Amino acid sequence: MDQCSTCKQRITNTTGSVKFDCPNCGEVEIIRCGHCRSIAAGYKCPKCGFNGLE
Repeated sequence: MDQCSTCKQRITNTTGSVKFDCPNCGEVEIIRCGHCRSIAAGYKCPKCGFNGLE
């Protein structure tokens, strides 16, 4: 079950969701829902601590 890394909502069958590897360490998959992307909510990698959109 995939969930947004920021708001923890399930992203199954939602529009505008994305998955990508952490831009810093590349070892963790970051998942973002369309809503968090549209409001530019930040995210944090649980492995390396990289803060996105800060």
